[in-house]
Amino acid sequence: MGDLTRRRFAGATIGVAGAAALGSLLPAGAAVAAAEAGSWTKDTSGNGWPLLKQAESFTVEGSDQEVRLAGGDAAVVLLHVARRFHYEIDRLRDGDVHGWVGERRIEAEYESNHLSGTAIAIRPLSYPLGAKNGLYPNELVVVRDILAELDGVVVWGGDLTPSKESHFEIGVKPGHPRLKGVARKIVGWQQGPGDQGAGATDAFDPERRGKARSFARRSA
Repeated sequence: MGDLTRRRFAGATIGVAGAAALGSLLPAGAAVAAAEAGSWTKDTSGNGWPLLKQAESFTVEGSDQEVRLAGGDAAVVLLHVARRFHYEIDRLRDGDVHGWVGERRIEAEYESNHLSGTAIAIRPLSYPLGAKNGLYPNELVVVRDILAELDGVVVWGGDLTPSKESHFEIGVKPGHPRLKGVARKIVGWQQGPGDQGAGATDAFDPERRGKARSFARRSA
């Protein structure tokens, strides 16, 4: 999908009805997934977090965009992902970021994590379920740097099956010490002098790129 097409659809959401309406925009695998979409019946999402009846609204720092998430450490981490996308990949626009949903209809099991407020989708129509290679190489460098920086606490949909490159989820269970440590690190950056964290990171620094490549190999 070309850059103009990707930008034109930025900010739209894609659910079961949306997938059907998009028709030919979805690759074959995604169309099949949409056709077979089911209702999530468990009390916890796929990553082990409890489902929420409602979720708090948070503003993505540096933008005027809001997203509904589970509170606490999960929100700290997912908001960091959204901030880095905003600062380093492209400015977030109205409707670009989707978090908690109450509707139990899903297209892939990992989308159940939206029900617990522990997943975000950034431009899901630009990077729909089943599509691959939607990110430019420089954008992929940033994503890989984010994943390495967060020490596996966040899982990217581009590494899942079926692929969904707009999807980012908390990859550990509630109370996991690694989640607590990463969230504490992010809060420290936010309270510090501003020379670390989102907006002050160079994902193309050779040392960071080396660490990101190593992390990607270990996580494959």
